[in-house]
Amino acid sequence: MTRRPEEGTPSELRLQLIELLENFEMQLELSDLRQKVLALVPAFHKLRDLGSSLIPRDTASSARDRILAYFQKYPSTVIHGDELMVISGIQDYPRRIRELRCEFGWNIASGMTLIEMSEEELQSDEVLSPAEYILLDSKQDRDAAYRWKRANEIRKKKTGSQAKILEFLLLNIERPVTGEELRYVTNNKSEWGRRVRELRTEEGWQIKTHATGRPDLPVGSYVLESAQQSPAHDRKISDQVRCAVLVRDNYACTQCSWTQKQWNPADPRHLELHHIKSHVSGGTNTEDNLVTLCNICHDDKHR
Repeated sequence: MTRRPEEGTPSELRLQLIELLENFEMQLELSDLRQKVLALVPAFHKLRDLGSSLIPRDTASSARDRILAYFQKYPSTVIHGDELMVISGIQDYPRRIRELRCEFGWNIASGMTLIEMSEEELQSDEVLSPAEYILLDSKQDRDAAYRWKRANEIRKKKTGSQAKILEFLLLNIERPVTGEELRYVTNNKSEWGRRVRELRTEEGWQIKTHATGRPDLPVGSYVLESAQQSPAHDRKISDQVRCAVLVRDNYACTQCSWTQKQWNPADPRHLELHHIKSHVSGGTNTEDNLVTLCNICHDDKHR
């Protein structure tokens, strides 16, 4: 059974810890190793009590609440697991992180997931370890529990990682999902990031990230904008060119001025790139031959 941290002010607990450590000096003279270890256990517990007391109980009464409060104080900051063990006062802090992520909808990414993201999606040269975490979005996603339940159903299917990712994204068209969810749906396979990029760049699925056309998304989030694949020739437009055109056109349809901020379930349109000189007539996939249109205006153009 997990030991609950003892309550007290940081000053009181610090004095109690000092007393325990001073008393341990006598134990150093003993030859029995186990007796020394057992004598240190109260000090070990008292140190946890001290760490968990740094956030007042009336602010965060449980280990999970203290972990969340710590993340919220330092959003978008790399937090090491040792810090979370100190502030929570428990060793089983990873389970509390999973609860915050899966049951309560907080976008907390593990170092392992961040390592597996492409450099363009992470936009950071920082080297992360598997025992590090980041709160990528300070906004709670209240639909996360439902998505994790569906992800659990998909991950059990006898299909490949790419098929599982696509099925999950198709269930969540126009709704952002996290890298942690995509990793989970593939049974935590490290290849998940590569499979997402293949779906976007080789298969023509309009999967956007913070760095590839949707700067409004938090880093580490993905959104499938349409259930329709891009035509084969459009799949050859590089991400660099695609992003440059969107930035130039201010992420808005150059025909009707629609932007992603206007999206709603009753009008689920999205932005696409249109060839000024058509591809079939020899038009190139270059910035000067591409323009941003919403899919409604794009269809009108072709009609």
